[in-house]
Order: sequence, then structure tokens, then C-alpha cells
Amino acid sequence: MRVKTTLVAIVLLTSSTLLAQSLDQPPATEAPGMLGAKRTPYFVDPSAFDLSLILPLPPAQDSATAKEELAYVHRVEQTRTPEQIAAAQADDREEDLFIFAKVIGPKFTKDDLPLTAALSAHVHNDEAVMSEPLKGIYKRLRPYNYDGSLHPVCKTDKEFSYPSGHSVSGYLLAFTMAQIVPEKRERILERANDYAHNRVVCGVHYPSDTEASRRMAYAIFGSMMANSRFNKDLAAARAETRAHLGLPSVP
Repeated sequence: MRVKTTLVAIVLLTSSTLLAQSLDQPPATEAPGMLGAKRTPYFVDPSAFDLSLILPLPPAQDSATAKEELAYVHRVEQTRTPEQIAAAQADDREEDLFIFAKVIGPKFTKDDLPLTAALSAHVHNDEAVMSEPLKGIYKRLRPYNYDGSLHPVCKTDKEFSYPSGHSVSGYLLAFTMAQIVPEKRERILERANDYAHNRVVCGVHYPSDTEASRRMAYAIFGSMMANSRFNKDLAAARAETRAHLGLPSVP
């Protein structure tokens, strides 16, 4: 993904949308009653635009595309290495700005950056506000809930698959991180792509789930950038992080 393409896509998609309105251990299984907790929007207004207008329908389960995607998930399962599994499991457990610590550096830790950690939590919250209702609209079964021969290595549940909430978070957090440390934006965006792909490595999503998440994230982040509360919190996190890392201030 190229930086210019990403930034242009954020602006264009947002404008059009607003106008339209352990490795060997089996993964834990989350009970249906634990899913879908009610969340309160923080930076976004879900009533302001309809994300279903910009997302394509997921492939029908009996379509050639769906069969190709399922075969791809099987191939990834058969070829994933222990190191890839460990990385995917680590990403499964973490949904915050600090997934970019290897890109930003060892000093980038949540314990030292309370304002940045708070911003991260609010961005992650708003991902769920926007993505969870869509899962109920599309009702696409997760790969392992459709095909019992798959062996997921991350947490499993009965939640629907499309779009991938983890991937939406990853891209939203990447766009936020790129605003804080723009010097590393390309590596940040590459990390977001890896984070999304790790949902397939986990065996819990199809590639089209994560692609839908990327499209969603462009539109959601554009609406966040138009929110004064987000810009205030972003500025505070940027100042905190850059001072802590010894980086010069940016406009």
C-alpha cells in the first residue's frame, strides 16, 4: 500500500460516505452470551453515515469465490509456521496502538504514555461501534464454523465473520499512529496489513473479510478526522509520544 494512495482513499471514501449518510493449546471458545456488548460511541456518530453502502456483499457461501477463499484458508493453515502462529496469536490478544511498538521502538509502551493509551482505547471502542452491527447484517459464518475440518489457533466464538473487527481496529490504529509519527507511516501501514493477514493465519477470517475492513477503516477514520474531540485527543497523544520518544514536534 502506498502512502499517497492511502491518504487519497481516506479523503475520497469519507467524503462519499458522509454524503450518502500458546501454540499447542486449543484456542479458547467464547460463549455467545459474551458477544455484542453495548458500546457508546466516542469519536464517531453511527447515524451520520451507512457503511453498508460502501461495502460489497460478502461472497455467497456456495459461490466459486467463497470456495476459493475457503481453499486459501486451508492452504494458509497447512503452511503456517510456528513463528507465524505465535505472531497471529499475539495479535489476536492485542488491539491497541502498541501493536506498532516494533515499528516505533522499545520506548513506545502504554505504561509510559497514558494519553496515547486512552486515545487508543477510544479508537478501538469506536471500531466495535461501527463494525459489530454490520456482522449482524451480513451474517457470514466464520471459516471454522462453516468447515469443521479447519483448526483455528486463536480464540473462537459464534460471532459472524464479515467484516473483521480486529482488522478494522488495526487499520484505524495505523491511520492514527501515522498521524502521531508520520516519519514511519509506510512501515506502520505495512504492519496494519500484516495484522489483518494474521486473522487468516489464525483461521478465523477470510481474505474478503479483512479487505472489507480496510475499506471501512478509510471511511471511519475520515469521520474521526472531522471530529474536534478526536483532534484534541490526537494532538495530546502526539505531543506526549513525540516528547517521550525524543522526536521534534510536528504541526
